[in-house]
Amino acid sequence: MEQKQNRTVWIVGASQGIGLAVTRQLLDSGFTVVASSRKATQSLELIQLQKRFNSGILHLLDCDITEENLQSYCQQAWELAGGLDYWFYNVGLYQPMTVSEWDWNAFDSMNQSNYLGAVKLMIPLQQLQARHSKPMRWLWNISLAADFGLPYGGGYSAPKAALLNLAESIAPELARQHIKLQVINHGFVKTRLTAKNRFAMPGLMEAEEAACKIVPLFEQNRFELRFPWTLSILLGMLKRLPKSWSLSINKRMLKDG
Repeated sequence: MEQKQNRTVWIVGASQGIGLAVTRQLLDSGFTVVASSRKATQSLELIQLQKRFNSGILHLLDCDITEENLQSYCQQAWELAGGLDYWFYNVGLYQPMTVSEWDWNAFDSMNQSNYLGAVKLMIPLQQLQARHSKPMRWLWNISLAADFGLPYGGGYSAPKAALLNLAESIAPELARQHIKLQVINHGFVKTRLTAKNRFAMPGLMEAEEAACKIVPLFEQNRFELRFPWTLSILLGMLKRLPKSWSLSINKRMLKDG
């Protein structure tokens, strides 16, 4: 990615995995970054990056998206960067569960992280953007899991699917307000989330590799980025098959066969 001076981005979910890799690559490209996570100011990785690039280029902002009112976080991010050109929502929580393991708190936490956190942030951000008449891009990191609910992963994929559906719904209207909304739907990336899986993960890639595919989207105009290609095609086909067929395939994925 070519050097982009004076471009500002707020990355929510920046301290690990894809978020940290994207943070590194955008800093290398000349972006000013506000990096947020629940304990961003305590992240050793982010602190090391801040020492390398200096605090004027990388700002750390603690942000807990489970709180009810997130308006103050949006205002702080806006002021730290001197206005925002991009907002990258990269928060994700995953807890695989069988029916016998269902837990309300796990469902609620995944809904807060994978869906409602973005909703709670987008409202005050839209207000800030309108108040300052500043064009913006919003990039939401969703998942190929939004295509179809697979066994044991419904608590994760259901709110991801809701976020994708929301993006499809509001993107045309946001465009009229000079906000370009884009989504990333990717497969398995080696992070603390996929470390919970006990099955083969086709196309598993490192976070840096995934970031290399995501960062160019910041300068592209397409609505959706999907990768890897093979898994994208497979899950896309599963979504479009007759439900009796796709559910039969799902049944074969159960642990007891």
